[in-house]
Amino acid sequence: MHKSARYAALAASGLLALSSLTACADDASTTASAGSAAKGDGKGTKVKIMVGGLDKVIYLPAMLTQRLGYFDAEGLDVELLSEPAGVQAETALVSGQVQGAVGFYDHTLDLQVKGKAVESVVQFSHAPGEVEIVSNKAADEIKSPKDFKGKKLGVTGLGSSTNFLTEYLAVKNGVRTSDITPVAVGAGPTFISALERGSIDAGMTTDPTVATILAKNAGRVLIDMRTPEGSDAALGGPYPSSSLYMQTDWVNSHKDTVQKLANAFVKTLKWMSTHSAAEIADKMPADYSQGDKTLYAAAIQSTLPMFTKDGVMPANGPETVEKVLKAFNPNIKNADVDLSKTYTTEFVKKATG
Repeated sequence: MHKSARYAALAASGLLALSSLTACADDASTTASAGSAAKGDGKGTKVKIMVGGLDKVIYLPAMLTQRLGYFDAEGLDVELLSEPAGVQAETALVSGQVQGAVGFYDHTLDLQVKGKAVESVVQFSHAPGEVEIVSNKAADEIKSPKDFKGKKLGVTGLGSSTNFLTEYLAVKNGVRTSDITPVAVGAGPTFISALERGSIDAGMTTDPTVATILAKNAGRVLIDMRTPEGSDAALGGPYPSSSLYMQTDWVNSHKDTVQKLANAFVKTLKWMSTHSAAEIADKMPADYSQGDKTLYAAAIQSTLPMFTKDGVMPANGPETVEKVLKAFNPNIKNADVDLSKTYTTEFVKKATG
């Protein structure tokens, strides 16, 4: 799908830079590889969940659920692991290293056309929560995605959801995917460094990275998709993104465990909808604020509109995602996707009842 020769050096530099990401990401890679299968249903049931960046605000419900004690309350022993990009969480799930992944819903469509049955069981969001940031150096040249031609555009990883959305914004605005260069730069310090050094002209990232860039005056917002309104303007509809997705066979054979996970996550989403960003920030690990709790709370505040209150897939959301992917992804463009098999509301509806 990508021109590997052209990207090899860029991807390598991005992967080297990923070593400076949070320690939890480094720990996750080793822990996940040594993982064991989940135990049977019942009290203390062990479940491993890989998150595409535990400290990203878009995936905040994962750690928050653990911090609130909701997994324990359901009799679950949940181990949260972290990788810098959602595509790596997808890989861990499909390979059987983990039982669940917290990442973008769009991976379920991509995997279906590759013959893998995966479904979203709790939908955290109805907007991407992503922001396209342009560097100060390139701000005069990039006024909209129409100006992406010939530019180096940062994404968390090649094949990631940020990569998908970047290519869609290009195609939607008359720029061919072959005319842009996606560069894998991760998130956090590695993304910011790439922006400041000029390794990328612009890039797609999330909070708290966005808040840090703006505080440092290292770049400017080009497209803001942290709200349903922003998603609609950029993508033409609600874009369900952050979710808990799992292999369909595992869901069907562990319904009791999946229901407990849904109960815990829905309780968290409801809690988030009735508490302030500062209160949410107070519940998170201290190192997530990187020494500036006020800035971290502001990052959460900016992203809160993307979250659902009940974990239910938004109406017309899957159709928007399919439209976006079909615009540039040749595998999906020429395939019949059965959207009904990419998500289920069976568990969240019982949890909200």
